[in-house]
Amino acid sequence: MAGRLAIIACGGALPVQIAAAHPDAVRITLEGIPSALEDNSERHRLEKIGGLFEALRGHGVGRVVFAGALSRPAIDPAECDAEMLSIAPRVMAALSLGDDALLRQVMDIFEDRGFAVVAAHSLVPDLVAEAGHLAGPAMGEADGQDALRGAEILSQLSALDIGQGCVVAGGLCLGLETVQGTDALLRFVADTPAHLRRGAKGVLIKAPKHGQDLRVDMPAIGPQTVAGAARAGLAGVVVAAGGVMILDRGATLQAFEDAGLFLMAQAM
Repeated sequence: MAGRLAIIACGGALPVQIAAAHPDAVRITLEGIPSALEDNSERHRLEKIGGLFEALRGHGVGRVVFAGALSRPAIDPAECDAEMLSIAPRVMAALSLGDDALLRQVMDIFEDRGFAVVAAHSLVPDLVAEAGHLAGPAMGEADGQDALRGAEILSQLSALDIGQGCVVAGGLCLGLETVQGTDALLRFVADTPAHLRRGAKGVLIKAPKHGQDLRVDMPAIGPQTVAGAARAGLAGVVVAAGGVMILDRGATLQAFEDAGLFLMAQAM
């Protein structure tokens, strides 16, 4: 679809990377959702979503990309405009479901208003992890078995729309990613007693849910992920090839090298 690009910029480094690759894009941030693009953007309230749609049309926007960690801000019903009131039942019903269900509803709402939702990884070259050993030491056989176990766990959890990551050590699941995110998962694992790891360091496994619409909320790793994995004493990270983004790629791969952790991307 033709038309100018708008970046709906949420938390993390991804909005910054997209803005650098597309300097002419309209930058939109939302009240209650922190973003690194706040100083160079138009700020809108979700309660006034009708005004957001009008602003996008005024800029000639035909495409939007949702970038970064989208939290669930509180919405004040007394401040809602007519547009938000018209879609409120759809949004409220989706809020009680998982992230994938909520984001699908958000995409549908934007597309119903004539905006095409595009994927972040289609806008920035080399953002998605390609198959193979990408950084750090070689992955050991035991770590490979933990990675397979983790992939099986995530596959079984996909239908529940819970999270996109887990940590496995010695065949045991030490933690699952939930709404708190990967960093919280790694902090939890860091506090796990050594005797529960069966002598293994452990592996973080990241993969999208089965059937997930990868235009939004594709799993991602970055330098902060590496730091968290190192503090948790893990051996490395395994991601789904073609299904996980590497943010700030150069710095992230160097962080793996510096920490002595492996990064492997493989089919899941």
